[in-house]
Amino acid sequence: MKIRFHGAVRTVTGSLHIVETARGDIVLLDCGLFQGRRAEANARNRTLPLDPSRVKAVVLSHAHIDHIGNLPTWAAKGLRCPIYATGATVDLCGIMLRDSANIQVYDAQHVNRYLKNGEKPVEPLYTPEHAEAAIALLRPRNYREWFEVVPGLRAIYHDAGHILGSASITLEESSNGARKRLAFTGDVGRPNTPILRDPEPFGAGADVLLSESTYGDREHPPVAALGEELRKVLYRTIARGGRLIIPAFALGRTQTLLYDLNLLEERQKLPPVPVYVDSPLACKATDIFQRHPECYDGEAREILKHEGALFAINGYACITDANASKALNEKKEPCIIIAASGMCEAGRILHHLDHGLGNPRNTILIVGFQAEHTLGRKLVDHSRTVRVFGQERSVNAEVVVLNGFSGHAGRTELADFLDRSRPAGPLFLVHGDETRTMAFQEFLKPRGYPDVRIPNVGDEYKV
Repeated sequence: MKIRFHGAVRTVTGSLHIVETARGDIVLLDCGLFQGRRAEANARNRTLPLDPSRVKAVVLSHAHIDHIGNLPTWAAKGLRCPIYATGATVDLCGIMLRDSANIQVYDAQHVNRYLKNGEKPVEPLYTPEHAEAAIALLRPRNYREWFEVVPGLRAIYHDAGHILGSASITLEESSNGARKRLAFTGDVGRPNTPILRDPEPFGAGADVLLSESTYGDREHPPVAALGEELRKVLYRTIARGGRLIIPAFALGRTQTLLYDLNLLEERQKLPPVPVYVDSPLACKATDIFQRHPECYDGEAREILKHEGALFAINGYACITDANASKALNEKKEPCIIIAASGMCEAGRILHHLDHGLGNPRNTILIVGFQAEHTLGRKLVDHSRTVRVFGQERSVNAEVVVLNGFSGHAGRTELADFLDRSRPAGPLFLVHGDETRTMAFQEFLKPRGYPDVRIPNVGDEYKV
């Protein structure tokens, strides 16, 4: 078995690794959408490293778009094999890929409105029909149960604690009487976070291990302190008559925020303000969360048992209608608005930022990783002006960053996870901006990792 590194290499997006078995079968680990500058993202997502018809199986770690979002492109060009994922991930893939396809079509239409004479119209990366073709290939599998991927290669999922249904993966090949194991962390969550179980190590001894390194250069504040930090930001904003605007990933971050707001309300620490989730996708994802209690930790199961719902907040409203979304900007009273996208690159959050950035009474609360060159990163870097819908906007609102809400483990949390899953051979660091990955490489050396590597795109390793 050998692995070729292609996506999320020295960057934090577009996860894609290509495995070839001893008998020549091709298997993909993840098939994510590269997100970044428009021209670069378009080129990377359209240029596939091999003929999709050669792929015999895809094994997914979880349902975030940077791990699944290019499946429709591959399906449009001939992918016809099974796509394996946990049951919750299969359900989430359906809504995520349909939403992504609609965005691709909308973005292409938007660009085409402003074409100059002689310019060729832009085609969407993929369409809803291509998304449906990919969704039809999904095959659910359980945690902690081996399943055959292709002849001679089997896989097992372990709970990664990152988002609902997320998994770390072990691939085991049997060939000529020998067994080889390749382990892949996927994205590793934080221990003791709400709703989900803690990350589950997959055991030491794999012949090679691929690990994410998203926060390889920094720690997160304690999980227990996050509710109080959220309360402080909220009260400060309301006291000056502003609104709390939170760009949040529709899947994972939105539900964690709702859960924490629910806990604040239970402890009588949530002021009586409306809470709007302005994202049809987030509303659908929240419904799916309710359908998969098998992924919950003990505390969440107890809340579900006694209250019947995890997100029962007074004043909570899910906004799906576009006109109702626009009407939020006409309201004058303080409120909480949670809207996608998490990196402020598309979706309804742009309208709320367009109306809210200039008001010093408002707060923009950043609760997740912001990739380079995104609007969210510019806000994190405290840019005084940013472009929204092509127009310069002054940033007069308060900008607060609470990285502790991240679904990714911090540096020491990730290292502790890896300590319980030490490989017999090399450890490859992927899914991280290059500087953070290099910092994590240095951090691991004194912890007894003799062979930590940072691959380049196209590098191969024989297991």
